[in-house]
Amino acid sequence: MRTALTIAGSDSSGGAGIQADIKTMICNGVYAMSAITALTAQNTTGVTGIMDVSPEFLGEQLDNIFTDIRPDAVKIGMVSSADLIIKIAEKLKEYHAEHIVVDPVMVATSGAKLIADDAVAALKEYLLPMAEILTPNIPETEVLSGMSVQTEEDMIAAAKIISETYGCAVLCKGGHQLNDANDLLYRDGSYRWFYGRRIDNPNTHGTGCTLSSAIASNLAKGYSLDASVERAKQYISGALAAMLDLGRGSGPMHHGFDIRSTFTAEAENAAANDAVSDAAGCVAEPEKTDPEEATEMAEESMAVEGTAAGKGGCQ
Repeated sequence: MRTALTIAGSDSSGGAGIQADIKTMICNGVYAMSAITALTAQNTTGVTGIMDVSPEFLGEQLDNIFTDIRPDAVKIGMVSSADLIIKIAEKLKEYHAEHIVVDPVMVATSGAKLIADDAVAALKEYLLPMAEILTPNIPETEVLSGMSVQTEEDMIAAAKIISETYGCAVLCKGGHQLNDANDLLYRDGSYRWFYGRRIDNPNTHGTGCTLSSAIASNLAKGYSLDASVERAKQYISGALAAMLDLGRGSGPMHHGFDIRSTFTAEAENAAANDAVSDAAGCVAEPEKTDPEEATEMAEESMAVEGTAAGKGGCQ
């Protein structure tokens, strides 16, 4: 069985971070392992506390993983301090890690900074040059490229700068504010658009974590970079289309939308009990999407290729 490692923070609500990464990896057919960079106290309405681990303990986690069950791919999420970033880079270099996917969590889609300036500098110097692919959102693309991104042409220009600066592929995620879930993969002077249909679901907590983990999972299984991105896009579309509705804020996606087995079935009287409870509490059950329908919706995601000149695509 192929294996994948996530290096990120814990989300106590289970929608993002390590928890989302592990769910995604399992649902994409790989054995998941984790090295935790921080503990958070959070739910769907926000974060109330963060406690970083020490660089020494993070290094010990990575030593134990690489010397026993070696990961076929590594996904790196939010790392809040420069010391932790440097420790990760040291260990990945020491163990010659492969298929490194970095979700450069620096800036929220609202524009708010998520990590300190020295951590951003360390990320740029130590981790990004080690990556096979980066998955920045639009604000992060602007930080890494040093230019404003307002149009699809800007995305191409910014991705070119990032790719040439750090020597890796870049998947610029445009779904947050620029276009309808269309992402741009740029590498080796060529680009490819992955077109997706925006799904009207307010519960999008953990989408960035999920996408990067799905890419890492597919790289671990031997898929090409293009195929890994395309499969990851299809997976996240299905997870959103399943319309899971949990929590009082921006809730999680249904990572297990495509799992159907004896062990996922509810008890025969569970639905009846829920109906009685809802009637007693006057709580309306949210509309659900059938898993098969969610899968079909995911498969509608299409990809169109191009180059900086408007022809061809990534090879």
